[in-house]
Amino acid sequence: MSQAFRLRDDGIDLYVRLTPKAATDGIDGIETASDGRSHAKTRVRALPEKGEANDALEKLIAKAFDVPASAVAIAAGHTARLKTVRIKGDAAQLAGKASKLRQL
Repeated sequence: MSQAFRLRDDGIDLYVRLTPKAATDGIDGIETASDGRSHAKTRVRALPEKGEANDALEKLIAKAFDVPASAVAIAAGHTARLKTVRIKGDAAQLAGKASKLRQL
């Protein structure tokens, strides 16, 4: 089983599986796919049109990790369900918060 994030010099890359058009916004914990890769299972109410779901995901991650919205950006997977979200800040502190997301 892998971690749902990767350390960077300026923060972390968080691996996310996004479900748009959900009833509520939230992070439901860490899930491991059949290939052994882990990701944060997230959901947003926004539609997957015109980048609305990605924008909502960035805001959700910023709030959950207590960083400014400008410190969060989709690094890969803009049109895919599986995404890499780059979070800038203190890498050790962000990794600690990512590690506290509960395992599903």
